[in-house]
Amino acid sequence: MFKKKEAPALKSKIKGNVLLVERVFDAPRELVFQAYSEAEHLVKWWGPAGWSLKACNVDFRAGGAWHYCLEASDEQTRSWGKSVYRDISVPDKIVYGDYVSDEDGSVNEDRVIIVTLAFAEEKGKTKLINRAEFVSSGALKRTVELGLVGGISQTWDRLAQYLRGIQTS
Repeated sequence: MFKKKEAPALKSKIKGNVLLVERVFDAPRELVFQAYSEAEHLVKWWGPAGWSLKACNVDFRAGGAWHYCLEASDEQTRSWGKSVYRDISVPDKIVYGDYVSDEDGSVNEDRVIIVTLAFAEEKGKTKLINRAEFVSSGALKRTVELGLVGGISQTWDRLAQYLRGIQTS
């Protein structure tokens, strides 16, 4: 007997300076959106395998920001980031400028990545589409070579596991 082939969990495509990544989550759209918009959720799943959020300050409104620190399991390696919200449409869309920052939240405005997260309802599930527009195709290529798609895949695996857990508790 043949086994049904499973669809890949993550689909990605590069076009010029834009990276598109999508995945379907077995959770209602409102819950997936909430997981992206509240610190109490983000600290439980954000980041690739082996990393955790050690700082997570969220001001979820247009003009607000999310400032965070990812820490590796060695507790020595840290990466600060800042997302400045540009547009929020509950529960459909979040648009933000994504930056590498320092501990104080200072960023290089010239290195922004414009991220649009679209949350689409699909028969009780949620299709999440991440559109990341880089300043150039070269900047995108360098970031992909550093493991961006794998990092998103691992982060979204953690999100899927977290969503399963909070729906069954």
